Amino acid sequence: MKNIFIKTVLLFCVIIFTKNSNAQNYDSIIFKFRANYVHELLADERAPVKAADTNKLRFYKPNKKFAVQAIFKPVTDTIGFIIHTHSGKQKKHFVYGVLHFTLKGKAQTLHVYKSEKLMTTAGYEDYLFIPFFDATNYTTTFGGGRYIDMREKDIVNNAVVLDFNKSYNPYCAFATGFNCPIPPQENKLKIKVEAGEKLFNNE
Repeated sequence: MKNIFIKTVLLFCVIIFTKNSNAQNYDSIIFKFRANYVHELLADERAPVKAADTNKLRFYKPNKKFAVQAIFKPVTDTIGFIIHTHSGKQKKHFVYGVLHFTLKGKAQTLHVYKSEKLMTTAGYEDYLFIPFFDATNYTTTFGGGRYIDMREKDIVNNAVVLDFNKSYNPYCAFATGFNCPIPPQENKLKIKVEAGEKLFNNE
């Protein structure tokens, strides 16, 4: 009986250790992603964020519950459509597919787009764009929506991990004068997505 109790305690400790280890590994992945995001911001001469501004960037704590498995349904779009931007400029995109997933116990969908311009830009031919609104806009996140990027190779057997912890602000969240695409209404989530980048602290 004593041996069974000891084995049970050891098994419980292993499970807890494994969960904690997995959580730490996931957090490390997100922190690395954010460090690279900041590096790319500073490397872009057009970016409105400079080295002195990086302490004003805000993010939610990594939360693996916002990294969800999504089913991808491809769409054949040979016509394309216009996405409006915050500057008034229009940008042509094509619908690449639709992601179906569950978040906060509710079925959700987001459309995936391809930019006409990037489709002919070396190194970005397979670039996928997911702009979205959610119920945190204008409170803890930028009112103009946030973005998630993917590559076609991320979708395997019509499935992909949609990680909102990797959502980021468009340049328009930091300054005016940029041609940031406004998420189409079909990509408006009615739930709070408390993950990814928050409002820029410009005070």
